[in-house]
Amino acid sequence: MNKFGTLINIVITALAPVIWGSTYIVTTQTLPAGMPLLASVIRALLAGIILLLICRVRPNGIWWMRMAILGFLNIGLFFYCLFAAAYFLPGGLASLVMSCQPIIVMVIGAMVFKQKLSVMHLFSALIGVTGISLLVFNSAVELNIQGVVIGLVGTTSMALGILLTKHWGRPGNMSLLAFTGWQLTLGGIMLLPAALLMEQLPSHLTLTNIIGYGWLSLAGGVFGYFVWFRGIEILPPVTTSFLGFMSSLSAGVLGYLILGQTFTHLQLIGCIAIVSAIYLARPPRHKSKSTLLSQRKTLSQ
Repeated sequence: MNKFGTLINIVITALAPVIWGSTYIVTTQTLPAGMPLLASVIRALLAGIILLLICRVRPNGIWWMRMAILGFLNIGLFFYCLFAAAYFLPGGLASLVMSCQPIIVMVIGAMVFKQKLSVMHLFSALIGVTGISLLVFNSAVELNIQGVVIGLVGTTSMALGILLTKHWGRPGNMSLLAFTGWQLTLGGIMLLPAALLMEQLPSHLTLTNIIGYGWLSLAGGVFGYFVWFRGIEILPPVTTSFLGFMSSLSAGVLGYLILGQTFTHLQLIGCIAIVSAIYLARPPRHKSKSTLLSQRKTLSQ
């Protein structure tokens, strides 16, 4: 893959966390209050069912178990921990805990999947976490250990989901749309009991509520997860995990543009640090085949 093609794939994959960054503002401004888990279930199940109705392909053999595991890690457990952590922690601190994902991907990748641990990636992760801390940190927040642990469990869940998705690939008879649809559907089904137990169904829905759920399901679910899993297939797992930083950046920019929130100088520095971390974590440029042949010819002379 040439440099330009890699850049295009990074930009396309980054669209997913950019869209997911709108989740907070869409949830607070358009959806019924106090039902974040139900919103996650609707987003996952509606998007998943739409994709399955289009594709009409089922997993076979061992892929039933693998798809259930991926749906649990990437959707069910991750969504639950995401909103549970937000319950115990302020939103900024919850985002900071979740930003540890690239580090966890690197550690698990090196220990379990024997991937090479890059000093540059570790340095990039440090820059990214620092940037997010500058973007969201508030000195008045109180640290809640339970919230931190739940947030780390959710981050680890998504990190392991990224690595297993890359390691297993997808069934030969299944398109990327169907692969995405099954994970969303199974993850949403797993999350449904928790949502019904902890929250109540809304008594009625307004047009604004329907538009909000539609955005979360179609943009955040169908499109977002399609380009995300596409990126996992094409890009290195660590590079993909770094793109998750864009979610916090997107949420901050949307808050500034729509809710009239202000940016301090430190927050602007944080934004620059996040973009810098993603740039530094880009895949290395591989030499072309012709260049390698030319170098071998030169060495042989």
